[in-house]
Amino acid sequence: MEGPVTELETGILIVGAGPTGLTLANLLGKGGTRTVLVERNSRTVDEPRAVSIDDESMRTMQAAGLDAAVEAIVARGYGSRYLGPHGDCFALVDPVSKTFGFDKRNAFQQPELEQVLLDGLARFDDVSCCLGYELVGFTQSANKVHAEIRRDDGTMVQVTADYMVACDGGRSDIRKSLGIELVGSTFTERWLIVDMSATSNRFRHTEVSCNPRRPNISLPGPDGIRRYEFLLRAEEDENLATSEEFVRDLLRDAGPDGDAPIRRKRVYTFHARVAERWRENRVFLAGDAAHLSPPFAGQGMNSGLRDAHNLSWKLSAAVRGAVSEDFLDSYEVERKPHTLAMIQLALTLGRIMMPTSVLQGALVRGAFRVLGIVPRVRDYFAQMRFKPPPRFEAGLIWPDAGDGGNSMVGRLLPQPVVEMSDRSPQLLDAVLPEGPVVLVFSEYPDRLLDTALADRFAAAGASVVGLTPEWMNPVSDEFPVVRDVSRYFSDPPLSGYLDRAILLRPDRYVAAIRLAARAGELLDHVVRLTR
Repeated sequence: MEGPVTELETGILIVGAGPTGLTLANLLGKGGTRTVLVERNSRTVDEPRAVSIDDESMRTMQAAGLDAAVEAIVARGYGSRYLGPHGDCFALVDPVSKTFGFDKRNAFQQPELEQVLLDGLARFDDVSCCLGYELVGFTQSANKVHAEIRRDDGTMVQVTADYMVACDGGRSDIRKSLGIELVGSTFTERWLIVDMSATSNRFRHTEVSCNPRRPNISLPGPDGIRRYEFLLRAEEDENLATSEEFVRDLLRDAGPDGDAPIRRKRVYTFHARVAERWRENRVFLAGDAAHLSPPFAGQGMNSGLRDAHNLSWKLSAAVRGAVSEDFLDSYEVERKPHTLAMIQLALTLGRIMMPTSVLQGALVRGAFRVLGIVPRVRDYFAQMRFKPPPRFEAGLIWPDAGDGGNSMVGRLLPQPVVEMSDRSPQLLDAVLPEGPVVLVFSEYPDRLLDTALADRFAAAGASVVGLTPEWMNPVSDEFPVVRDVSRYFSDPPLSGYLDRAILLRPDRYVAAIRLAARAGELLDHVVRLTR
């Protein structure tokens, strides 16, 4: 029996309180955008799923004001060892740089991460979290989305929103109701995932056993936990694969955890699929609703968090006032190519992990050993430079014709540690105000950009911040001027941008670059980023 019907108006309706939906809600809340988050379950997940969060996603957590809380629950900065059938290491991933301000790979437990994100929503009066509510249906008019949500007790709520975002997972009912197909592949290979409550394996990095007989992966976690993943053979059905004896035999073969307590065991089939379109009028797809990736690169959840960061500031701008269709379409234009590149990376790593024969495995290992002799090639793999960098070729970016193919335009800006005028260290993003920023990189930023132009930028919606190279001291002036302690900008190739004005989007991607003497040319682009 249905209960009373209430009505609710909001800017953004998010359906699905997984990592993508929760992150999007936090980012919108921090931006002061009215948001309703709906989740059919009465609480967040209580079992581990995603286990790795990368440096780009940690920067998104920083943007949401939750980086310290997330760092408190992760095992930071782990690498990978690729092992042959006899346990010999033929390839090493050991990233040490912090280009974006954080360790490149960090292990976590999804229930803990989701709780941090859920708790973060309590900071915002403009965000309503409706756990235990299910989306019953929705329609779209010219200017609104009209949705009905139902609580477990039958209470009905009619929600009117400017926009809706489907974060309701790989089986997204919203995507299906819009008639949007997933394009790509589903693998015949099945993997058994075994999550341990405790481990005797004290090795802090991932171990990838590229054994044609039984490829398997051992992944570290925080607080003395571990995950094992085993490729199943065609004749091994799910009942056998999850039986106690079978799982224990696999664990004993893989290491010292044969008798360790098991938290979860489950068989998965993986997908490499992307939605044919990510927007239908006022409804957007994000996270697994928009794309599904094999787990071999650990980028499934991270891709969803990139979606949330890209979409949040654009939706906030759309709620504040009229924006162009191109402005909103830029979400898919920018995110889809990188998502496809990350899926291709996962497929490539999967082929390394799963040699189809003894000969193929020997050839792969031999190739890595030969290439590893060359320091530059060895470093390329060890420092994860094979990972497709976050870069847009089109969208809300305006390359300077004279910059050439190596321009920073369209790239995520590196995040150095900077020194303030009081000598205190900070990550750069902590210094940057919300919204677009004109970053003036020069020995004397305050002399290159006069107060009148800084005021015009402020009127257009952008703040001005100065950045000096390592050899110059910071100052306190009309706008903050900080020093590049990490030397990301002080050394080549970024030192070539000295005396440039760099326009940063709210998500800290570079929108445009001009000589500081021509910084006024960025004003029109600021307007395009704000309305």
